[in-house]
Amino acid sequence: MRAYDTFPAVLDLITAGEAFDDFVFHGLDRLPRAGEELKTAGFARSPGGGAVITAVAAARLGVRAAALTGIGSDAVRLLRRERVRVYNLRRASEPTAMTVALSTRKDRSFVTFNGMNDSLPGRIHQKLPRISARHVHFAFHPSPCRPWIAALDALRRRRIATSWDFGWNPGLARDPHFWKLTDAVDYVFLNRDEALCYARARTLGAAFERWRRTHGLAIVKLGAGGSRAVGRDVDLRTAAPHVRAVDTTGAGDAFNAGFLAGRLRGQGLRASLALANRVGAWSTRAAGGIAALPTLKDVW
Repeated sequence: MRAYDTFPAVLDLITAGEAFDDFVFHGLDRLPRAGEELKTAGFARSPGGGAVITAVAAARLGVRAAALTGIGSDAVRLLRRERVRVYNLRRASEPTAMTVALSTRKDRSFVTFNGMNDSLPGRIHQKLPRISARHVHFAFHPSPCRPWIAALDALRRRRIATSWDFGWNPGLARDPHFWKLTDAVDYVFLNRDEALCYARARTLGAAFERWRRTHGLAIVKLGAGGSRAVGRDVDLRTAAPHVRAVDTTGAGDAFNAGFLAGRLRGQGLRASLALANRVGAWSTRAAGGIAALPTLKDVW
Protein backbone atom coordinates (compact mmCIF):
# COMPACT_ATOMS: atom_id res chain seq x y z
CA MET A 1 0.00 0.00 0.00
CA ARG A 2 1.04 3.62 -0.49
CA ALA A 3 3.35 5.19 2.10
CA TYR A 4 1.54 8.20 3.52
CA ASP A 5 4.49 9.80 5.30
CA THR A 6 6.32 10.57 2.05
CA PHE A 7 3.75 12.95 0.59
CA PRO A 8 3.76 16.52 1.96
CA ALA A 9 0.42 18.32 2.10
CA VAL A 10 -1.33 20.94 4.19
CA LEU A 11 -4.33 18.65 4.62
CA ASP A 12 -4.17 15.01 5.64
CA LEU A 13 -7.74 14.07 4.73
CA ILE A 14 -10.58 15.38 2.61
CA THR A 15 -13.95 13.67 3.00
CA ALA A 16 -16.12 14.06 -0.09
CA GLY A 17 -19.75 13.10 0.01
CA GLU A 18 -23.18 13.34 1.51
CA ALA A 19 -24.27 15.17 4.65
CA PHE A 20 -27.60 15.12 6.48
CA ASP A 21 -29.40 16.87 9.27
CA ASP A 22 -29.99 13.85 11.52
CA PHE A 23 -33.05 13.48 13.74
CA VAL A 24 -32.45 10.46 15.99
CA PHE A 25 -35.18 8.91 18.15
CA HIS A 26 -33.38 6.46 20.42
CA GLY A 27 -34.04 4.32 23.48
CA LEU A 28 -36.86 2.46 21.75
CA ASP A 29 -37.56 -1.05 23.00
CA ARG A 30 -38.51 -2.05 19.47
CA LEU A 31 -39.25 -0.53 16.09
CA PRO A 32 -42.89 0.49 15.44
CA ARG A 33 -45.27 -1.64 13.45
CA ALA A 34 -47.27 -0.21 10.55
CA GLY A 35 -49.71 2.43 11.81
CA GLU A 36 -48.29 2.36 15.35
CA GLU A 37 -47.00 5.34 17.32
CA LEU A 38 -44.20 4.81 19.84
CA LYS A 39 -43.00 7.48 22.26
CA THR A 40 -39.53 7.94 23.67
CA ALA A 41 -37.70 10.44 25.86
CA GLY A 42 -34.56 9.89 23.82
CA PHE A 43 -34.04 12.39 21.01
CA ALA A 44 -31.01 14.01 19.43
CA ARG A 45 -30.51 16.33 16.48
CA SER A 46 -27.09 16.62 14.90
CA PRO A 47 -25.34 17.13 11.58
CA GLY A 48 -24.52 13.72 10.14
CA GLY A 49 -23.65 11.77 7.02
CA GLY A 50 -20.41 10.10 6.03
CA ALA A 51 -18.55 13.23 4.94
CA VAL A 52 -19.34 15.12 8.15
CA ILE A 53 -18.93 12.37 10.75
CA THR A 54 -15.73 10.98 9.25
CA ALA A 55 -14.19 14.46 9.03
CA VAL A 56 -15.10 15.37 12.63
CA ALA A 57 -13.98 12.00 13.99
CA ALA A 58 -10.66 12.29 12.16
CA ALA A 59 -10.12 15.86 13.38
CA ARG A 60 -10.64 14.77 16.99
CA LEU A 61 -7.94 12.17 16.40
CA GLY A 62 -5.48 14.86 15.35
CA VAL A 63 -5.92 14.61 11.56
CA ARG A 64 -5.91 17.82 9.52
CA ALA A 65 -9.27 17.35 7.83
CA ALA A 66 -11.66 19.06 5.43
CA ALA A 67 -15.15 18.19 4.18
CA LEU A 68 -16.24 18.61 0.56
CA THR A 69 -20.02 18.38 0.88
CA GLY A 70 -23.30 20.31 0.86
CA ILE A 71 -24.49 21.55 4.27
CA GLY A 72 -26.47 24.26 6.04
CA SER A 73 -25.17 27.01 8.30
CA ASP A 74 -25.51 25.03 11.56
CA ALA A 75 -23.34 22.25 10.20
CA VAL A 76 -20.79 24.73 8.87
CA ARG A 77 -20.45 26.25 12.35
CA LEU A 78 -20.08 22.81 13.95
CA LEU A 79 -17.37 21.72 11.53
CA ARG A 80 -15.42 24.91 12.07
CA ARG A 81 -15.63 24.46 15.85
CA GLU A 82 -14.19 20.99 15.31
CA ARG A 83 -11.33 22.49 13.25
CA VAL A 84 -12.56 20.94 10.03
CA ARG A 85 -12.16 23.05 6.91
CA VAL A 86 -15.39 23.34 4.90
CA TYR A 87 -15.78 23.30 1.12
CA ASN A 88 -19.54 23.83 0.91
CA LEU A 89 -21.08 22.84 -2.44
CA ARG A 90 -24.66 23.71 -1.50
CA ARG A 91 -26.23 26.70 -3.20
CA ALA A 92 -28.27 29.08 -1.06
CA SER A 93 -31.58 28.09 -2.68
CA GLU A 94 -31.05 24.33 -2.24
CA PRO A 95 -32.56 22.35 0.65
CA THR A 96 -30.27 20.40 2.94
CA ALA A 97 -30.78 16.66 3.24
CA MET A 98 -32.48 15.21 6.33
CA THR A 99 -32.65 11.76 7.91
CA VAL A 100 -34.97 10.50 10.64
CA ALA A 101 -33.57 7.48 12.50
CA LEU A 102 -35.50 5.18 14.84
CA SER A 103 -33.01 3.37 17.03
CA THR A 104 -33.08 0.46 19.46
CA ARG A 105 -29.95 -1.02 21.04
CA LYS A 106 -29.73 -3.61 18.27
CA ASP A 107 -31.52 -2.22 15.22
CA ARG A 108 -32.35 0.97 13.30
CA SER A 109 -34.73 2.21 10.62
CA PHE A 110 -34.41 5.36 8.52
CA VAL A 111 -36.40 7.75 6.39
CA THR A 112 -34.34 10.21 4.32
CA PHE A 113 -35.07 13.34 2.32
CA ASN A 114 -32.09 13.59 -0.02
CA GLY A 115 -32.27 17.33 -0.63
CA MET A 116 -29.32 18.68 -2.58
CA ASN A 117 -27.32 15.45 -2.28
CA ASP A 118 -28.52 14.38 -5.72
CA SER A 119 -26.40 17.20 -7.17
CA LEU A 120 -23.29 16.44 -5.14
CA PRO A 121 -21.49 13.79 -7.27
CA GLY A 122 -21.17 16.02 -10.31
CA ARG A 123 -19.93 18.96 -8.26
CA ILE A 124 -17.43 16.81 -6.38
CA HIS A 125 -16.15 15.42 -9.67
CA GLN A 126 -15.53 18.95 -10.94
CA LYS A 127 -13.60 19.95 -7.81
CA LEU A 128 -11.27 16.95 -7.60
CA PRO A 129 -8.55 18.29 -9.94
CA ARG A 130 -8.18 21.36 -7.69
CA ILE A 131 -7.99 19.76 -4.26
CA SER A 132 -4.88 18.54 -2.48
CA ALA A 133 -4.51 16.23 0.49
CA ARG A 134 -2.72 13.05 1.44
CA HIS A 135 -5.98 11.10 1.28
CA VAL A 136 -9.47 11.60 -0.17
CA HIS A 137 -12.32 9.58 1.33
CA PHE A 138 -15.55 9.30 -0.70
CA ALA A 139 -18.89 8.72 1.00
CA PHE A 140 -21.71 8.54 -1.54
CA HIS A 141 -23.24 6.31 -4.21
CA PRO A 142 -21.16 6.49 -7.43
CA SER A 143 -23.72 6.08 -10.17
CA PRO A 144 -22.59 5.43 -12.80
CA CYS A 145 -19.20 4.07 -11.73
CA ARG A 146 -17.28 4.59 -14.96
CA PRO A 147 -16.49 8.35 -14.68
CA TRP A 148 -15.00 7.86 -11.23
CA ILE A 149 -12.39 5.36 -12.40
CA ALA A 150 -10.51 8.03 -14.33
CA ALA A 151 -10.92 10.46 -11.43
CA LEU A 152 -9.35 7.99 -9.00
CA ASP A 153 -6.53 7.23 -11.45
CA ALA A 154 -5.83 10.98 -11.68
CA LEU A 155 -5.62 11.23 -7.88
CA ARG A 156 -3.28 8.23 -7.81
CA ARG A 157 -0.96 9.93 -10.31
CA ARG A 158 -0.85 12.87 -7.92
CA ARG A 159 0.09 10.44 -5.12
CA ILE A 160 -3.19 11.00 -3.30
CA ALA A 161 -4.54 7.85 -1.65
CA THR A 162 -8.28 7.11 -1.74
CA SER A 163 -11.01 5.22 0.06
CA TRP A 164 -14.73 4.77 -0.53
CA ASP A 165 -17.75 3.89 1.60
CA PHE A 166 -20.60 3.17 -0.84
CA GLY A 167 -23.25 2.71 1.83
CA TRP A 168 -26.24 0.49 1.17
CA ASN A 169 -27.07 0.73 -2.54
CA PRO A 170 -27.97 -2.75 -3.88
CA GLY A 171 -28.21 -1.58 -7.49
CA LEU A 172 -24.52 -0.70 -7.47
CA ALA A 173 -23.59 -4.38 -7.82
CA ARG A 174 -25.22 -4.41 -11.26
CA ASP A 175 -23.07 -1.58 -12.60
CA PRO A 176 -20.73 -3.17 -15.22
CA HIS A 177 -17.82 -0.98 -14.05
CA PHE A 178 -18.25 -1.54 -10.31
CA TRP A 179 -15.32 -3.91 -9.87
CA LYS A 180 -13.04 -1.72 -11.98
CA LEU A 181 -13.90 1.12 -9.61
CA THR A 182 -13.03 -0.98 -6.56
CA ASP A 183 -9.71 -1.85 -8.22
CA ALA A 184 -8.93 1.87 -8.56
CA VAL A 185 -9.42 2.68 -4.86
CA ASP A 186 -6.99 1.89 -2.03
CA TYR A 187 -9.58 1.00 0.63
CA VAL A 188 -13.24 0.03 0.29
CA PHE A 189 -15.20 0.24 3.56
CA LEU A 190 -18.15 -2.14 3.91
CA ASN A 191 -20.39 -3.55 6.58
CA ARG A 192 -21.35 -7.20 6.63
CA ASP A 193 -24.51 -6.84 4.53
CA GLU A 194 -22.78 -4.61 1.98
CA ALA A 195 -19.88 -7.04 1.62
CA LEU A 196 -22.38 -9.79 0.78
CA CYS A 197 -24.56 -7.66 -1.48
CA TYR A 198 -21.84 -6.17 -3.67
CA ALA A 199 -20.05 -9.50 -4.02
CA ARG A 200 -23.39 -11.17 -4.84
CA ALA A 201 -22.50 -13.83 -2.31
CA ARG A 202 -24.64 -15.85 0.07
CA THR A 203 -21.96 -16.42 2.69
CA LEU A 204 -19.26 -14.22 4.15
CA GLY A 205 -16.65 -16.76 3.13
CA ALA A 206 -17.68 -16.46 -0.51
CA ALA A 207 -17.84 -12.67 -0.22
CA PHE A 208 -14.33 -12.47 1.21
CA GLU A 209 -13.02 -14.64 -1.61
CA ARG A 210 -14.43 -12.15 -4.13
CA TRP A 211 -13.12 -9.11 -2.29
CA ARG A 212 -9.73 -10.75 -2.01
CA ARG A 213 -9.30 -10.35 -5.78
CA THR A 214 -9.42 -6.55 -5.76
CA HIS A 215 -6.21 -4.53 -6.11
CA GLY A 216 -6.80 -2.58 -2.91
CA LEU A 217 -8.12 -3.68 0.48
CA ALA A 218 -11.68 -4.38 1.54
CA ILE A 219 -12.20 -3.27 5.14
CA VAL A 220 -15.29 -5.06 6.46
CA LYS A 221 -17.05 -3.86 9.62
CA LEU A 222 -18.62 -6.77 11.49
CA GLY A 223 -20.18 -4.99 14.49
CA ALA A 224 -19.67 -6.98 17.67
CA GLY A 225 -17.56 -9.37 15.59
CA GLY A 226 -14.85 -6.71 15.10
CA SER A 227 -13.47 -6.10 11.63
CA ARG A 228 -11.51 -7.77 8.87
CA ALA A 229 -9.17 -6.49 6.16
CA VAL A 230 -9.05 -8.63 3.01
CA GLY A 231 -6.80 -8.24 -0.02
CA ARG A 232 -4.65 -10.29 -2.37
CA ASP A 233 -1.93 -10.82 0.22
CA VAL A 234 -3.79 -9.68 3.34
CA ASP A 235 -6.29 -11.28 5.69
CA LEU A 236 -6.39 -9.65 9.12
CA ARG A 237 -9.04 -9.83 11.83
CA THR A 238 -9.42 -7.72 14.95
CA ALA A 239 -11.85 -8.03 17.84
CA ALA A 240 -14.31 -5.32 18.88
CA PRO A 241 -14.18 -3.77 22.37
CA HIS A 242 -17.23 -4.09 24.61
CA VAL A 243 -19.19 -0.90 25.30
CA ARG A 244 -22.72 -0.10 26.44
CA ALA A 245 -24.23 1.23 23.22
CA VAL A 246 -26.88 3.96 23.28
CA ASP A 247 -27.17 4.56 19.53
CA THR A 248 -25.15 3.21 16.59
CA THR A 249 -25.86 6.12 14.20
CA GLY A 250 -22.64 6.98 12.38
CA ALA A 251 -20.57 4.23 14.00
CA GLY A 252 -19.40 2.97 10.62
CA ASP A 253 -18.26 6.45 9.60
CA ALA A 254 -16.43 6.82 12.91
CA PHE A 255 -14.75 3.47 12.27
CA ASN A 256 -13.61 4.73 8.86
CA ALA A 257 -12.05 7.79 10.49
CA GLY A 258 -10.23 5.67 13.05
CA PHE A 259 -8.73 3.44 10.38
CA LEU A 260 -7.66 6.34 8.19
CA ALA A 261 -6.22 8.22 11.18
CA GLY A 262 -4.13 5.19 12.05
CA ARG A 263 -2.80 4.85 8.53
CA LEU A 264 -2.14 8.57 8.18
CA ARG A 265 -0.18 8.49 11.44
CA GLY A 266 2.01 5.70 10.06
CA GLN A 267 0.38 2.77 11.87
CA GLY A 268 0.29 -0.71 10.36
CA LEU A 269 -2.89 -2.36 9.16
CA ARG A 270 -3.53 -4.36 12.34
CA ALA A 271 -3.03 -1.35 14.61
CA SER A 272 -5.22 0.80 12.35
CA LEU A 273 -8.01 -1.80 12.41
CA ALA A 274 -7.81 -1.98 16.20
CA LEU A 275 -7.99 1.82 16.45
CA ALA A 276 -10.96 1.84 14.07
CA ASN A 277 -12.78 -0.69 16.25
CA ARG A 278 -12.22 1.46 19.33
CA VAL A 279 -13.34 4.68 17.65
CA GLY A 280 -16.46 3.06 16.18
CA ALA A 281 -17.41 1.45 19.49
CA TRP A 282 -16.77 4.63 21.49
CA SER A 283 -19.03 6.61 19.14
CA THR A 284 -22.09 4.54 20.14
CA ARG A 285 -22.11 5.73 23.76
CA ALA A 286 -24.37 8.72 22.99
CA ALA A 287 -27.14 9.47 20.51
CA GLY A 288 -26.26 10.88 17.11
CA GLY A 289 -23.13 10.47 15.07
CA ILE A 290 -20.96 13.15 16.69
CA ALA A 291 -21.66 13.55 20.42
CA ALA A 292 -19.58 10.58 21.60
CA LEU A 293 -16.73 10.71 19.08
CA PRO A 294 -13.48 10.21 21.03
CA THR A 295 -10.29 12.21 21.09
CA LEU A 296 -6.89 10.69 20.49
CA LYS A 297 -6.25 10.46 24.25
CA ASP A 298 -9.39 8.38 24.69
CA VAL A 299 -8.52 5.62 22.25
CA TRP A 300 -4.80 5.69 21.40
